[in-house]
Formats: sequence, C-alpha cells, structure tokens
Amino acid sequence: MNQRILIVVMFLLSMMAGLCAGSSGSDNDFLNWNALPDLPDSVGVAGPFVGISDDALIVAGGANFPDSPPWQGGQKIWYDEIYVLEKNTGGNYQWLIDNNFKLPRPLAYGVSINTQDGIVCIGGCDSQICYEDVFLIKWNSGLKKIEIESLPSLPDKLAFMSGGQVGNVIYITGGQQTMKDAKATKIFWALDLSKKGSGKNFKWDKLDPWPGASRILPLTATQSDGTYDCFYMFSGRNIASSKDTELLTDSYCYNPVEKSWKTLTDITVDDKKRCVMAGTAIASGANHILFFGGADGKLFLELEQLQRDTEQTANKAKAETAKKELLQLLNNHPGFSNDILSYHTITDTWAKAGKLPTTSHVTTTAVKWDGSFVIPTGEIRPGTRTPKIWKGQPITERSFGVINYSILGIYLLTLVGMGVYFSRRERTTDDFFKAGGRIPWWAAGLSIFGTQLSATTFMAIPAKAFATDWRYFILNMTIIMVAPFIVFMFLPFFRRLNVTSAYEYLEKRFNLASRLIGCLMFIALQMGRIGIVLLLPAIALSVVTGINISLCIVVMGTLSILYTVLGGIEAVIWTDVLQVIVLLGGAALCIVIVLFNIAGGFFGAIDIAASYNKMHTFDFAFDFTSPTLWVVLLGGLAANFISYGSDQAVIQRYLTTKDEKAAAKAIWTNGILCIPASLLFFGMGTALFVFYKTHPAQMNPTISNADAIFPWYIVTQLPDGVAGVLIAAVFAAAMSSLDSSMNSVATAITTDFYRRFNPDAADHTCLKLARWITIIVGIAGTAFALMMAGWEIKSLWDQLAGFIGLFAGGLGGLFLLGILSRRATGTGAVIGLVASGLVQFIVKQYTPIHVLLYAFTGMASCIIIGYISSLIIPAKKKSLDGLTLSTLNKKALK
Repeated sequence: MNQRILIVVMFLLSMMAGLCAGSSGSDNDFLNWNALPDLPDSVGVAGPFVGISDDALIVAGGANFPDSPPWQGGQKIWYDEIYVLEKNTGGNYQWLIDNNFKLPRPLAYGVSINTQDGIVCIGGCDSQICYEDVFLIKWNSGLKKIEIESLPSLPDKLAFMSGGQVGNVIYITGGQQTMKDAKATKIFWALDLSKKGSGKNFKWDKLDPWPGASRILPLTATQSDGTYDCFYMFSGRNIASSKDTELLTDSYCYNPVEKSWKTLTDITVDDKKRCVMAGTAIASGANHILFFGGADGKLFLELEQLQRDTEQTANKAKAETAKKELLQLLNNHPGFSNDILSYHTITDTWAKAGKLPTTSHVTTTAVKWDGSFVIPTGEIRPGTRTPKIWKGQPITERSFGVINYSILGIYLLTLVGMGVYFSRRERTTDDFFKAGGRIPWWAAGLSIFGTQLSATTFMAIPAKAFATDWRYFILNMTIIMVAPFIVFMFLPFFRRLNVTSAYEYLEKRFNLASRLIGCLMFIALQMGRIGIVLLLPAIALSVVTGINISLCIVVMGTLSILYTVLGGIEAVIWTDVLQVIVLLGGAALCIVIVLFNIAGGFFGAIDIAASYNKMHTFDFAFDFTSPTLWVVLLGGLAANFISYGSDQAVIQRYLTTKDEKAAAKAIWTNGILCIPASLLFFGMGTALFVFYKTHPAQMNPTISNADAIFPWYIVTQLPDGVAGVLIAAVFAAAMSSLDSSMNSVATAITTDFYRRFNPDAADHTCLKLARWITIIVGIAGTAFALMMAGWEIKSLWDQLAGFIGLFAGGLGGLFLLGILSRRATGTGAVIGLVASGLVQFIVKQYTPIHVLLYAFTGMASCIIIGYISSLIIPAKKKSLDGLTLSTLNKKALK
C-alpha cells in the first residue's frame, strides 16, 4: 500500500511540474505585434479591398499619391493590381505578383467582406464616379490563379461605406454616391448569400436605416451581444453641401433576428467622446470589438476651416497667412492615433486596450489570419500611405503563480489520497457499486448535487447571467419541484426491487430489449458527456491561466480514473462532498470579494443591475422560441424527470444509503441545496456584469470562450492563494461529474450486460471487470476530449446537445410510461422510444421551438406513442405486481 501511495504521489508531482512549466508571460499584454513583408507597392495604398482566400492575404486596388501630396500638386492614382501574400511550408511569407492579377477596373474605397467562398468586393470609386459593381475574388493556391465571379449589383452607386456579415447576410451602411458635391447617405442594404442561385430572389434588399445621422467612413463589425450575432456600426462623418462637416461619435447595433436598431453608448475614451472615422474595427474574442486607430477629426476640422479662410477671405495678406498655416499643418501632421480601443457588447462599455506599434492605418480593412489580426497598408496621415503590414498575435501564455499551483496540487493530491483510503473497503461489487449501503443521507445528497453541477455549469451559469438575465433561474427551481415526484414515484421501485442498475427495472417492467437499449443510450450519452465535461473547462482554464489544454484534460482525466478505480462509488461520493464544499465555498468567497470592489457594495450592485434589467426573471410572453416562463418550466420539469428518474449516475446514489428513507432525504437535500446554490451562481454572474460595467479595462478582449468570464475574474482580480482555491473549484466541478460518469458506466456495463448474460459469474471477477471498465471508459473519455480539442468546439457542442435532445427525453419517457401505465407493453414501449427519436429530429429540424423544450417533446412523444402502440399491438399478459405506481406494494422489501 505504501508503495502504491508513493507511486501516485510521484506521478501527481510530475504532472504539477508540467502544469507550472506551461505557464509564463505578461498579464498586461494581449497582442504581440510583428511586421509582415511590405506591400510590393512601395508607397502603399488607401481604400484597398482586403481579405483572406485559400489561406492567402489578398490586397486589391486602392489609391495613392505616388509622387507628392496633393497640396504640393500630387495627382491621386487609382489601381487595379491584386497582390497575394502566401505563407510557404517553411513558415515564411512571400508576395506573389502577376500581371494577370487584376480587378475589373481601377477601384478603391469600397467594402470587402470575407466569406467561405472568397472575398466579396462591393462598390467603390475612381477619380470620377462611384460604382455599383459587386464581385467575388477567389485565390486558387494550387493553380496560383485569381478567379473573379460577378454577384448582384448594388441598387445604386456607392463608395466610402462600410459593411459586415451576419450568418449568410452581408450588410452595408452609409457612404456617398457621387465624387462631386458628395453627400453622406443613410443607406442600409443587405444581400442574402444563401439565395445564390435562386434567380431574381438573389438581390440586394433595402432595409430601414439606423436612427442617427447620415455618414461616410463608418466602422462596422459583427459580434455576439450575448444572445444573438448582431451587426454594429460606429462613428464616421456626415458631409453635406449645405452645412459643415459633422464628426460622429455615436454607436448602433442592428439585430437581424428582431430586425431592429438599438442606440449604444457613444465612443468614449478617458471620459471624452471620440470620433474614429475611417479606422478599422474587427470582432475579437467572445464579445469584444477592437478598433485600431482611426481619425478623431480634430485636425480635419482645422484644415477645413483654414481651407475655407483661404478661399473666402478678400484680404490677400490674411489669405496668404491662412494658406501658410494650412500647409504647415498638413506637412507637420503627427499621423493618426495609434490607440487600440475596445468595445464590449454585453456591458456596452469602452476602454483603451493598448497601442499599435506605429501610427495607425486608416481607410483599410483589418482581417483575421492564422489566429492573428492583420492590418495591411492604408493611410497614416493626410496624403501619405504606407506599405507596412502588421500582424497582431494574441498572447495566450499567462502566469498563474507558484502559490496557486501549490494549492491546486494539494487539492488534487487530497483527492487521490481519498481514493487510496477507500480502496481498502472495496472488496465486493456491492461495495464498488453501492458502497455497501454505508453512505449517510447528507453525503449522498451532496454527491447528487455535485454530479449534476459540472464545471461547465459552474462557469456557464455565471456567464449566462452575466450575458443575459435571470430567466434561466426558474430552470434550476424545477429541481425542487420534481423532488417529491422522484421520492414518491421513482425511488420506491429502485429501492424495493433491490436493483443495482436503473435499467434492471425496464426489463422487469417491459422486456430485455428495453433494458439493453436504455442502457446503451445511457452509455453513449455518458461517453459524450465525459468528453465535454473534460474539454470545456480545460479550454476556459487554458485561456485564463495559460495551462495547456491537453495537459488540463490529461490531469483531470487521469486523477479521476485513479481515485475512482481505487475507491469505487464510496471514493466518488466522498470526493464529491469535498468538491461541493470547495465549489460553493469558493463561489461564496468570490462573490463577497466582487461586491467589496463595487462602489456601494451589495446595494450599489443591485441598483446598477436593476437599471440594466439584469435581474429580470419572469417572461410571461406566450412564446415557445425563447426562454419564457412556460418554456423554462416545461423544459426544466421534463429535463429533471429525465435526470433524476432515468440517469444511472444519479440513481446510483439512491442505492448507497442504508434504506429508502435515507435515500429520500438525500434527494430532498439536493433539491433544497439547489436554491441557495442557484442564487449564488446567478448572483455571481450579475455581480460580474456590474464589476466589468464599472471596470471595462479589466477584461481581456481576445478571450474567445464566453464561459471564461468567471475564471478570468478569478485569476486576474483575486490574490494568490484565493485564486488557487477557486481554480481548484473548477477542477472539482469537472471531476465530480467525471468520476460519476465513469463509475456509473462501469456499473451499467457490468450489471446490464456481463452479469445479465453470465449470472453465475464470481463476484470477484465482476469487481475486477468493473475496475477495468472504469479505466477503459476514463481513458476513452479522456482521449475523446483530446481529439475534440482540435475540432470546432461550438459546432461539436451543438451536435452533442442535439444528439442528447434526440434520445434522452425518450429514455425518461420510457421510465414514466412504465411507472404510470399498467397497459403499456414492452413492444409498445420500445416503439415509443424509437419513435420519440424521430419526433425529436422533426422538431429540431423543422420547428423554431427553444432547445429547452426538446426534453419535454422527447419525453411526451415517447409516452404518447408508446401508450398508443401498446393498445394497438397485442402482447402477452405479465404480472405487474410492484412494477407500476398502482400495483406498488408499499410493504415490499426496502
């Protein structure tokens, strides 16, 4: 035993050394800037079309003054050249130049939008007129060839506008339609790319514009507002022949789902409003928009006034003086601001996020390439271009600190030590699967709570409350609503039938097929859950601490395997108890610290949150496409019937107490605990909103995981030691779900398959098999998470959520059908289960109902179809004594 402990300790210390080695860097920087090869045009251009196609940077067209600035008689030239920057196999960048790389005509000052098919180039102008042309540029890296495809023209000529893409729809705003006597417009047009190939329907639509002034040179970007992907527009300037130029500092958001504009906070830096016209904006991270430079317009207004004085004064001496001042101002222009500003879409706040390495480039387009921000060429002062191309790489390495790592290491070592301690009691499968009935009710209740509250939930609930409001709070309250039904309708069957696996009941009530199908569905869902439970917190931890994602996954997976294999369900439950204490205690400590750092404390936070409607809880709208009260109630009740009535990972806890009465107390403990825990986590999210509303510069604009807002606060705002405890809580939440999945899958496979078909198998053989299954399941889940680390996480999560929605509801319905109905038969039940999957697919693909309702539609369809099928299809009668609610013998064995 001592040798075993020593090996485990040495293994853990080696992993902790790896964690520490993977973290370094500065907490204050978020972009590392490097120069790429200069544009082949040594002067540089303004207003080019810019984008990424086939992993190459495209810079097309543009205009410049090749000889001298305009006030010295220089002539402005428009270009049609297309330049292609590729990265070769050695990692070096090289410009490709070919006389065949040409635009249809010399063009500049249009809009370029990156799409999956290529770069959509819209409008633009030359020295004489604006154009309505729209075309797609594609780079073929294999043939080293530029391909250009025509798209529907604009409704009218346009240049000096801006645009962006939300989903399949391209939006453009503002601009001017003539080069002489130009006036700013309030144009807002849209092109739905999904209609390509549909003939006349594939055209630009004119939409209702924003509520503000007309403008040219606005900045636009698309980003999530926490609920929807939206189109954002900022700044610009209003020009009209009848009045002076108006510099704009306003901001607007267009929601394509609601088809409405919302006025946002004006661009504000150091408590002063700022114009950033002609700059470049780009979405960053989960909810930020970055602004690289831009013209504040102050010198522009001075130049405009001096120009007016020069042209209008009748006094030659004054005119000459004004002209000299004008030339001096032009020749000594300091260049455009190199400030990097950030806007956060959820808190509606502005912050100064850093500095560019040089004078900012305006009248160009920033793009994302290889995970970096690229700012190519552009104008750096009036009449002056630059060929420079800058690449800003987000800094991912961060320091977590020796103290924090030490605390995390002690915590993880404690978990393994608990597994080693309980390993001495695990002599039979009854010990390994049901802890020999030794678990007190309160510990079982805490374990149920810990099993259901994963690390994803630990981070996602505060993140959801931070981004939206409290409408999902009622979802958690449905747990306490379901508790009495679980205690009086489900628990008696699991305890009095003396089952080890929940799916044994299905065979007793229906047939073997229902048992095996139900078990296989549970195993498949748990395997997917293990991967997600490991991966999502690993991503968040990596983002905020710098720990390698794969290393996070391996540490959590390996340690969970160790103590689960050693200590069985008893170790799982007692480590869950510790993890719940750390989880809730750490969150409570954190919310106190957050409130302490908010002006006015608790009541100040409440006032700010209320003013932004962040505590809105009840939505009584009769709408099943959003989280209204009815959706949350129906979906929550169904989801919790499924979780607490058909999930082996939860039901197994019911079987570890000494009797049915103790198990009922455990269920009530979990239900009651959900109330303060939900208040704590939703309150945490609201407190974080208030904190970052009042401290916007404290957010990192490059963090791409929306659920990382809580961990980011932990590692940046809390003192060393406290941060270590809270990050340990994240590990705790992940591992408390992970260990439950491993042990419950081992229980299900051993009981529902091996023992079912080998009833005479020796108990020690089954115990050995269960341990090996635990190891295999843990390794497989860990490997699955490592594989997913290189995939598209959002897409993967959506697919998994859809898969769970297809079948989990039917499984819960299967149990309810058996308990509530005496007429339901095995054949009818299986038909109902399979049919519910089909119903769920139809609901998911062809209806707009909210995802929360999938559990309800799956459960209801299984019950209804299963019941009707049972009435139609005859079946042999079987004894149902003690197997339905109406035949339950309340004096049966406990």
